[in-house]
Amino acid sequence: MTKDTYITYVVFRKFREGDIIALFPYEDYDLSGLYCSSYMHTGQHSGADYHGLIHVTKPAKESEYTDLKAELEGIGYNLKIIKRYTKCFHLLK
Repeated sequence: MTKDTYITYVVFRKFREGDIIALFPYEDYDLSGLYCSSYMHTGQHSGADYHGLIHVTKPAKESEYTDLKAELEGIGYNLKIIKRYTKCFHLLK
């Protein structure tokens, strides 16, 4: 698949059970903007409560999110990995 020219900012997080989730904090999932887009191996694209998930997950290490990153890039994403959501950047988009 062709790589997108649009840069998608992503935060990779790890659940206690070991699953990795990709959060796209600057990509609204719903019209109200309460949820951001997310992606997991199982379930794939979905909406997510960014702030809620930050509280129940921990940052994923590069070695832990490599497979999920490769899957996302394989479907065309042009990813920019970030550590956290910055509200100031979100207001400028």
